[in-house]
Amino acid sequence: MALPFTHLLLVMVQLTLLGGVVMFFRPLLIGIARALVLVVRPRPTKDELAARRTQRTLAATVQAAPADVGVLGSH
Repeated sequence: MALPFTHLLLVMVQLTLLGGVVMFFRPLLIGIARALVLVVRPRPTKDELAARRTQRTLAATVQAAPADVGVLGSH
């Protein structure tokens, strides 16, 4: 069951045109995709980022504190 050559040619031309339109509007499509991602998962505010940073530093100092105590106790 072979496809007629004209039908195959028509499909190839349509796919080529679709690819050209997608490439032409690529920046717009990327912007729309980024906007949709921000709607689904919004960026944290600057205050939330600062709070997360301080929690990370406090956790690092708490983990480092027992090691420092052990070094000081041996002297």
